[in-house]
Amino acid sequence: MLQIKKSAVAFAVQLAVATSMSSLAFQVSAEEQDQEQVEESKLEVIQVTARKRVENAQEVPVAISALQGETLDALNSGAMDIRFMNARTPSLTIESSFGRTFPRFYMRGLGNSDFDLNASQPVSLVVDDIVQENPILKGFPVFDVQRIETLRGPQGTLFGRNTPAGLVKFESVKPSQDFDAFASASYGSHNTSDIRAALGGGLTDELSARISVLHQNRDDYIDNRAPGFEQDEVLGGYTDKAMRLQLLWEGDDFNALLNYHMRDLDGKPVTFYGNGIKKGSNDLGGEGWDGRDTVFHDSASRADQQVETEGYSLKLEWELGDYTLTSISGVEKAELFSRADVDGGYGANWAADCCGVPTGPGSIAFDSETSDGIPDHEQFTQEIRLASNFDGNINYQVGVFYFDEDLTIESFAYDPIFSNGDVTGHVKQWQETTAWAVFGSVDFDVTDRLQVTAGMRYSDDDKEYRNERFMSPLSQFGAPDSVTGEVNPSDTHVSWDLSATYQYNDDMNFYGRIADGFRAPSVQGRNLFAFDDGISVADSETILSAELGVKSDVLDGRGRVNAAVFYFTMDDQQLTSVGGDSNTARLLNADETEGYGFELDAEFIVTDNLFVTFSSSYNHTEIKDGSLSVPLCANCEVTDPVVDGRAMIDGNSLPHAPEWIHTFTARWSQDLGDGEFYVFTDWSYRDEINFFLYESTEFTGESLLEGGVRTGYMWETDTNAYEVALFVRNLTDEQQAIGAVDFTNNAAIVNEERFFGGEIKVSFF
Repeated sequence: MLQIKKSAVAFAVQLAVATSMSSLAFQVSAEEQDQEQVEESKLEVIQVTARKRVENAQEVPVAISALQGETLDALNSGAMDIRFMNARTPSLTIESSFGRTFPRFYMRGLGNSDFDLNASQPVSLVVDDIVQENPILKGFPVFDVQRIETLRGPQGTLFGRNTPAGLVKFESVKPSQDFDAFASASYGSHNTSDIRAALGGGLTDELSARISVLHQNRDDYIDNRAPGFEQDEVLGGYTDKAMRLQLLWEGDDFNALLNYHMRDLDGKPVTFYGNGIKKGSNDLGGEGWDGRDTVFHDSASRADQQVETEGYSLKLEWELGDYTLTSISGVEKAELFSRADVDGGYGANWAADCCGVPTGPGSIAFDSETSDGIPDHEQFTQEIRLASNFDGNINYQVGVFYFDEDLTIESFAYDPIFSNGDVTGHVKQWQETTAWAVFGSVDFDVTDRLQVTAGMRYSDDDKEYRNERFMSPLSQFGAPDSVTGEVNPSDTHVSWDLSATYQYNDDMNFYGRIADGFRAPSVQGRNLFAFDDGISVADSETILSAELGVKSDVLDGRGRVNAAVFYFTMDDQQLTSVGGDSNTARLLNADETEGYGFELDAEFIVTDNLFVTFSSSYNHTEIKDGSLSVPLCANCEVTDPVVDGRAMIDGNSLPHAPEWIHTFTARWSQDLGDGEFYVFTDWSYRDEINFFLYESTEFTGESLLEGGVRTGYMWETDTNAYEVALFVRNLTDEQQAIGAVDFTNNAAIVNEERFFGGEIKVSFF
């Protein structure tokens, strides 16, 4: 009996304990669930590598914006090229006179409108840790990308030469041990298809791999209506293919990432609409404008653009106790051929006067059918970096960098009037660039809330350039067929930056930054239409920039507001006098350029179903050089003072530098059945711009508002996720000139028309 009572008491005690533990466990579980729900309702922490190590973007003393996730997918839909980023983050614009390749980046108003194939830019592009120096490399398609970072302001300490305006940084999705795959296909206007897929996972316990592919296609849809050259659906199409293969080895103290990537583009160049801009205004509607789908070319049938690029990179990392040693090696290669009817018309005035040849639309002063090519290009880069991982209040990184590029450029002029496109001019350019640098950066925690960073970089840059003209299209006007030229500019520079971050509280950081940067000397040698060797050299440009900013998380983590104000002065800014009535391009240095403005970047979880973002930037730029002048356009109304037949550009803003850029996105979702229904919209506004260094009525680009909508349904099973969507780009079908050619007539480059499409995506996990 005693034993029975004892057992009963023990059972009761055990039951009580079990009940209490169960209740406690339930309470803890409920609290954990509540905490998880709270965390899910907060904004995602954005991790960036702006300072070559992974950090919370809110703690980095640099003005940064990041595109990733669904926003990136939506903006990049419809087989868009890299220009989809134009005016999608503060102070950044992108344009091109080549089409889907050779994008030109402008940040805080600073950029380069030079269309030569050895042109440098003050906004650098870095893809998977490798700088893409040649402008053809910058047009690589955007697919299977985890994040795009835009770093505004000079980045010379860690990223070196040619970054005085800033940096655009791409991070591809990396291999991992977890299985991950997706496939998507979209179809839209003009029989446009966009197929993307990726597959990744572990091959062994240490080795993982990921392969990503892209195939984009659009049919020709632009008709040619030039008399005698009528042809339906002759321009506007392309086939763009790309692939990326990555292998990642992860050991105990050693990682190695191998990256191979390639691109094959076969398509048509950008379309020029001869006399598309109405004289006396900046509206489309000139004699050569009959809508986006119609041109009046005498050489449309010969228009062609082919690009092939490939590259390899190897990133090695050793963990050495308190240090990390990193080696990054990269090889990039490119080949290009692009041929276009640049004047955008048929015939020419002189041919009509002498021989009765039909010409139009409107006045075509000179016919211009030209091609540019890169038969040979190779770039090699090597960086070795040592970074400390101390527990104390001081950490640093030091490194060395080497860059070598060999480039050959070949240009041709043709006769579209009398010889059906026979060659009339031939030029070759050769350029070898060698650069090296040593750099270092130190972070010092002055207090628990105040961190100071100081960095310095010594750079040495050397170019060996020569060109040779074998045949001149102006030989009948006295230009010699055979001309050679050679220059070897070089320079050294010490870049530096000093920044401080103060943590006001757990949700708000203030920062200040002063930075120096430079762009190495540039060479321009387009002697195809020159009487001499056509060579011009721009000395190094240098910038001193000051910036103050705040980065804050608000509304208990459901909102984020970042803002910055900045001021810079640039000495000897490299400018390009493009076109003009002389059909030449030459490099210039402006004594000084001043800029100032502000940037605002914000995002909010308004409700559990509604997420919005908006940004705004103001940029004032002004050229300060009372003696600087450029050639005039052939057929437009220049509003600058004109002295001795040249436009004085002192006081002008920089080309393609809008004062205002605004963006807005909103995503609303609702649970429906076993999945989620959503609507996403995005809008972008940029202010009016100058197309060229001089100011004129015709070549002032109007302000541009473009928006898109995407709506779809997403659902999951145990192993797969699915999405079906419909979307439209340029919803309001805004159509206006976004670029121009000024040397013969008011030829326009026009923005993309409204695009409708649908997409289906399957993800496997």
